[in-house]
Amino acid sequence: MKKTSEYKRGDNTKTEQEALSILSGLCARGEHCSGEMLEKMRRWQMDEEAIARVMAYLTDKGFIDDGRYCRLYTKDKLKFNKWGRHKIAFSLRSKGVENNAIEEALADIDNQQFIDALTELLVAKSRTLDDDDPYTKRQKLIKFALGRGFDMDIILKVLKE
Repeated sequence: MKKTSEYKRGDNTKTEQEALSILSGLCARGEHCSGEMLEKMRRWQMDEEAIARVMAYLTDKGFIDDGRYCRLYTKDKLKFNKWGRHKIAFSLRSKGVENNAIEEALADIDNQQFIDALTELLVAKSRTLDDDDPYTKRQKLIKFALGRGFDMDIILKVLKE
């Protein structure tokens, strides 16, 4: 495989200026959290002082805002993926987002939105289940909803309706 000029060093290291240029471009095109940026810079084998300077710049200039990222991520995952609170929170934690930003984002969403999403999801899922036994069907729907990260009280409320 022919090496191109972008791989001139032969490894995956980046200078502080290169990292700043790449990451600011990424953040300008779409939302990213600080955890994703930190992971990239560590993969590029940057030293911790340079990472701190780049993160400070990206945060000060508004390229990275974990609160904004959480709000948008939460709304997207609820609307398009039909995820519940637990799955959204778990996913955000795995990206390195702090708990207070996650809790604020989830608090912004009304319980009714989760109920509506779960109702739509369970109606569609119940059509695919062939089980005639109502107890077994209910258990399968509960297991499915729990896997999507919904709270048990919301699941039971939706199934009751």
